[in-house]
Amino acid sequence: MLWPKIVRDVFKTGPDREIVRSYPYRSACPSTVWGQLINSAQADLYFAGYTNYFLWLEQPNLVETLRRKAETGCRVRFLMGDPDGDVTRQREAIEDVALSVSTRVRISLEHLRRLGPQEGLAARFSAPVDAMNHVSLSVFRFDQDALVTPHLARLVGHDSPLMHLRGQGEGGMWSRFADHAEELWERGTPVPLS
Repeated sequence: MLWPKIVRDVFKTGPDREIVRSYPYRSACPSTVWGQLINSAQADLYFAGYTNYFLWLEQPNLVETLRRKAETGCRVRFLMGDPDGDVTRQREAIEDVALSVSTRVRISLEHLRRLGPQEGLAARFSAPVDAMNHVSLSVFRFDQDALVTPHLARLVGHDSPLMHLRGQGEGGMWSRFADHAEELWERGTPVPLS
């Protein structure tokens, strides 16, 4: 009876085997983890944070990295909140910080526009009907890896927890979060990057 429990405690055998690591704060996840995941992705990079603002600060020369990724056939997508949307205004009142949500989204748009139109690069604003679901959960995909942040109450993203997941097949946590982000993408409004 003890042996199977010891094995389960040491080796992940159920749905939790997809959990690579968890962090009590998104900011506790080293920027090197983000960099490694971005650089190792070959097919799909999907940044579905409401503002995605922090990426441009933490990842050196991210514009060039994303340009290279797109040029080598990697799909690069950004889903953001509408900077003029009702949920954005509501979230700004809740967070009550100097660097507003709409400003953070616009900074991300500015960086994306530096890339110019690129084959394989796309950006969308989440649909108004989905904005509340989007602002409360960020999903960042790197092929079969994902970094997921459920946003807590009045906290900004960097103060909310983060889980590093690695997909191990259909029906697990990775798939559920990836499907959520894809659903938001499908209903999103395309953003011109030129």
